[in-house]
Amino acid sequence: MDWVHLLSSKRLGDGNYVEEPHRPIYVQDLDRIVFSAPFRRLANKTQVHPLYDHDHIHHRLIHSVETGSVGRSLGMSIGHWLEVECLVTAGAKHTIAGIVQAACLAHDIGNPPFGHSGEAAIGSWFKDQFSSSSPSGIFGMMNGEYLSHRSEFEEFEGNAQGFRILTKLEMYRNQGGMRLSKGVLGAFTKYPITSKVKNSINSDYCGAKKFGIFQTELEIFESICSELGLVKEVHSSGQWWRRHPLVFIVEAADDICYNILDIEDGFTAGDLQFEVVDRCLSPLAGASNADISRMTNEERIAYMRSRGIGAAITACVESFKDNYKMIMDGTFSGSLVEASAKANEFHEIKKIAKQRLFTAKRKTDLEVSGRNVIWQVLDGVLPVYNELMRQNWDSSKLEGYLKQLSAALQLDLRDIQTPNEALHSMTDFVSGMTDRYAIKTAKMLSGA
Repeated sequence: MDWVHLLSSKRLGDGNYVEEPHRPIYVQDLDRIVFSAPFRRLANKTQVHPLYDHDHIHHRLIHSVETGSVGRSLGMSIGHWLEVECLVTAGAKHTIAGIVQAACLAHDIGNPPFGHSGEAAIGSWFKDQFSSSSPSGIFGMMNGEYLSHRSEFEEFEGNAQGFRILTKLEMYRNQGGMRLSKGVLGAFTKYPITSKVKNSINSDYCGAKKFGIFQTELEIFESICSELGLVKEVHSSGQWWRRHPLVFIVEAADDICYNILDIEDGFTAGDLQFEVVDRCLSPLAGASNADISRMTNEERIAYMRSRGIGAAITACVESFKDNYKMIMDGTFSGSLVEASAKANEFHEIKKIAKQRLFTAKRKTDLEVSGRNVIWQVLDGVLPVYNELMRQNWDSSKLEGYLKQLSAALQLDLRDIQTPNEALHSMTDFVSGMTDRYAIKTAKMLSGA
């Protein structure tokens, strides 16, 4: 892979666009993401800890902003090194940093309410519908040419939903979506593979661990890969690609932020004692000559968090340099954090988070209630889509309660002509909800 193509400023859906010298396209991309409704809704979506209990707990929007900040620093440092090594043209460090920051801001834009448990809840609802001995309505029609699409819903993936939002749903609907640059879209796509291919190959490659592209957006992704020159793999079930090199930087920024900030949030929420957080962050932050004796515990943790992020950035920059050749030929299959000099420190942080945070009662309560909320919402809107199919996809023929329900929820029933498109419309709706709106909708549908 080469940087000339990887940093493409060509805009999806707008082949005639010419980049303005005073406003690089990655700046426009960042602005479009920031001012979009899906990005704004992240302010009311759970990161890890349940919202509303404490004003200082991270939600997905704050996490995305912080990830963008770390990503920009990583991109600038790595871009500077690439310039010094004459691997990119002078000034390209700004382009790399800008692309990474934009991709970081968007990295969670497709995630549903209630954190990753929301993804599992959506997937389990669809699996329950498909596993019926005699699926009816839309689910009874998901066979034949649509059979390979089932796993996209049973293993619902926020990364694929994010790509769908960016390239199809938001702004210029079905005409390029947000019309971001292909460089940013490449850096965004953590899993450049469809569910159909992922479930057909036997690969331990990091980019094939999950799927990141729905088959409905595969043609769009193919055009992006062609422009960027991503390494392509061909299998009997279809083709897939090796990651864009900047994906590893976006992933590193995410890894740094959620690991360190989840621990800090654990203290803020009362789930972790200061001594536990200190044992996690002190080795990462390293020794300091600063006098912290008069700091409160909260201030000490904030200080360690700041130094820890800085140390992790430095380690990941070195990790990128050490693995540069494999990253560029598509054979590197790890994370910059795990391949860095700080891998052991992050391993300990992850172990504490798994043992103490992900099993905390508040989080368990959230996952149980969140699952029931999402199932109630999907159960409640399914009759609308079944009736829509019976009316040959003509939404004007909906009557009575279903017409009222469609209007009350502002269901977007455009572009639906197949059972597969109907199910995507359902996941577009439920995954786009905030935690609060999902709860409100579930109450309305239950009559509570």
